[in-house]
Amino acid sequence: MLWSITKIVVFIALVAAAAFGAGYLLELEGGVRIVMAGQELNLTPITAVVALLALIVAIWVFLKLASLLVAVLRFINGDETAISRYFDRNRQQKGYQALSDGMMALASGEGELAMSKASRAERYLRKPELTNLITAQAAEMSGNRRKAEEVYKRLLKNERTRFVGVRGILRQKLADGDTDTALKLAETAFALKPKHAEIQDTLLTLQAQNEDWTGARKTLNAKLKHGTLPRDVHKRRDAVLALSEARDILDEGNDIEAREAAIEANRLSPDLIPAAVLAARGYIEKGSNRYAARVIKKAWDARPHPDLAAVFAEIEPDETPQARLKRFAKLLRTHPEDRETKLLEAELHIAAEDFPAARRALGDLAEVDPDARALTIMAAVERGEGASDAVVKGWLARALSAPRGPQWVCDNCHHIHAEWVPACDNCQSFDTLSCTAPPAAPVSSSTGVEMLPLIVGAIEDQTGDEGEDNTVPVSDPDVPDAELVDEEDVETVKQ
Repeated sequence: MLWSITKIVVFIALVAAAAFGAGYLLELEGGVRIVMAGQELNLTPITAVVALLALIVAIWVFLKLASLLVAVLRFINGDETAISRYFDRNRQQKGYQALSDGMMALASGEGELAMSKASRAERYLRKPELTNLITAQAAEMSGNRRKAEEVYKRLLKNERTRFVGVRGILRQKLADGDTDTALKLAETAFALKPKHAEIQDTLLTLQAQNEDWTGARKTLNAKLKHGTLPRDVHKRRDAVLALSEARDILDEGNDIEAREAAIEANRLSPDLIPAAVLAARGYIEKGSNRYAARVIKKAWDARPHPDLAAVFAEIEPDETPQARLKRFAKLLRTHPEDRETKLLEAELHIAAEDFPAARRALGDLAEVDPDARALTIMAAVERGEGASDAVVKGWLARALSAPRGPQWVCDNCHHIHAEWVPACDNCQSFDTLSCTAPPAAPVSSSTGVEMLPLIVGAIEDQTGDEGEDNTVPVSDPDVPDAELVDEEDVETVKQ
């Protein structure tokens, strides 16, 4: 409405200006005198202006007729397309101008204008491989997905634009959550352009989501072949895929094939903790304890982890606590200042009932960097050294609100996983899990968590019976040996 009013106002202004100019020229005295070849011609001002305009139009018509005459002469001389090119030249000029305007509108975020300009360019140029691209992207920008899909399907008919059409529909299916159709489209796009990095990543992610580990490894090899993935990253991710394949084979009940796949995964990436764990257990089942210990030792050298310690304990399940402490000395000598090493050594000393040594091994972790595991170990040490129930329960009360320690956390979305998986359950990112301590969230309580040790101590003073021994052996998930902890306290921590 506003645009229509503006056009009307501009038209009226132009008419008024023309009328004012004509009136001014009519009232103007004098004129233009032209003398040529003995002939004299006198023109009034308004006649002179009209004559000038007529001369300009005549020159323009003359140039056009001259161009047409040249085209006719070329046609007579054997150029069969000379005349058609003459008439098409103007159309092409208008078409390319409309195409340029459409691209500018698209870059400016004006989807409707871009579609209009693309339609105009198509009328003049008749080159759908150019105009359809702008139309599809402009339709997506405007939220007209139906129009965009229709144009993308038209692009599928041309070999030059088929990849663009497949990629466009693929993006729409991903936005809709239709991963099954998206996987087929990604495979088609990959077959058309195997070097395209975006399609490689999309196909790899979809294959990992569908647990097609064999296909994912082929895609990963293509990324390495075409130079879109560094060799060290390829080796690591190939190990992740081999490990995932091994776990699926194990679920199917094929232990031998799963064992070989796990060993292959560990060979590709010795520092991949889940691969080392599965490979070591495969060696233990074969009776190759020496190879299992070697796998664990190599992974522990890369980074200590409680899962590695648990499998290392499974190598000799019936050994005494003293013998286990001696055998674990190989691991404890590596990274002696690492947190996991200190916690493991403390647990081993507790199992051997050497509580002063456990306290020395734990050091100041319970005060400087406390988590539930360190505080629970400290409670066991206090119990073993004969501390009162109030002291033990105070440590366990602190463990209730303490961080849980390192866990499998996605580096991309920070989602916490109970166990390692090849792709994040939350954001579906591939190979983004690392064992780190998640950021601790503040705990809100009506009484204040920091008061729990005082509350537990007060209850102990009123109802505790220090003469009764309620200790029971408790197995730690990392070191399968007994710790002397109060049975009631253990139930509190489990809750």
